[in-house]
Formats: sequence, C-alpha cells, structure tokens
Amino acid sequence: MKPRVYCAGPLFNACEKREMTLIANRLQAHGYPVYLPHRDGMEFKNILPLLVARDYAPADAAEFLHKSIFALDVYQLAVACDAMVWNLNGRVPDEGAVSEAAIAWTLGKPLVAYSDDARCLIEGRFNPLLVGLVDFEHTDDLDELPILLGEAIGEAAADDHTPAAIEDMPRRFRQTVADGERMWDLLSDRDAAENNVLIADTVEELFAPQRDRVLV
Repeated sequence: MKPRVYCAGPLFNACEKREMTLIANRLQAHGYPVYLPHRDGMEFKNILPLLVARDYAPADAAEFLHKSIFALDVYQLAVACDAMVWNLNGRVPDEGAVSEAAIAWTLGKPLVAYSDDARCLIEGRFNPLLVGLVDFEHTDDLDELPILLGEAIGEAAADDHTPAAIEDMPRRFRQTVADGERMWDLLSDRDAAENNVLIADTVEELFAPQRDRVLV
C-alpha cells in the first residue's frame, strides 16, 4: 500500500471543501490513502451542543473541543500519515494548514504544495517562509500533484531518511500525540464514530479543565 497522505488546506466554506475533496480524490485515484480533516475527523457542530448540555459554558466547551481537534490533527501528521499535500490557495494561505506544513516539515515528512491562486503572492512570489518548506517549488496542476508526491516520497526513501521519533520530541508534543491517538482510535471505529455521546465523553475526559490523569 502507498504511504498515507494528510491533505491540508482551507476548509471554511463549501467551495474550499469541494476543492480539498477534489485534491483528496485525485490522490486516492492514484492509490494513496488520504486523511482529509473535514471528512475523516470530528464534526465540531455535532459535539459542542452535547458538551454545553453538560453545563459547560459554550466558550469553554468550544475551547477544549478545539484542543481535541488540534490533538487529532497533530497525531495524524506525526504518526498516522507518512506525507502531506498542502493547498496554498486563498487570499492568504490558511493559517491552520501553514501550521500543519511546519509540523510535517519539522518531522521530516515528504511535503508537496499546490496553488493556482495568485492573490497571496508578494511581487509574484510566495512568502519564502512558506515555500521554503517545499524547497521553493509548487504545482498549479492537480494532475501533477500525485507525480510530485511520488517523487518526494521516493527521494526520502533514497536518502534513507527516517522521520523524527515521537519519543524524542518534547513532552507537550508527546502528550498531544497520545491524546490525538485516543481520539482517532474512537473515530476509526465505525460504531463508535457514529456515537456522538461517546465522542463527547472522550473529549471531556481528555481536554476539559481540571482533569486528573497520568500524563505521558
């Protein structure tokens, strides 16, 4: 099986979600398993009312629910996925995707970028702190994405490159990965993933304030 790919990019309106789904579908058509956050992750709108019903203030519930989404996505980047495809489109690149790209780059994961949007260019070029993460290269052709991804994965393998070991990372990072793994174990179980109450229970256990548990 080909390496599993994290698809990062803007997901805040229907058009952005369609474009990210198009990218994911293109990769899957070439045999790559894909993690697409808005499709495979957790639905914020489904869990928040359950937490509010447990007497958490809406703002407080939203805060620790966001922590659970952060942990889930960090786990996917650090452990579950082997590479990342980054959609840079937008008036400015999506802030979350920029953070995800930085994490993937720091961990040494193969990383390629796509953009056919000129609005975020600075004098015709992307911000160097963005495209530096992808060796100052990107494609504006969706059909080329799987090719570039395959090349990046092949180069990493040829270099006998080993991604950063999680156990060597700072404790806060390790804890986030461990919490994200708990969330993913739940979401990847079809029966559990359809049980929003069970998901809310786990979010509350791991991320609500004043929890009492042993940290990794």
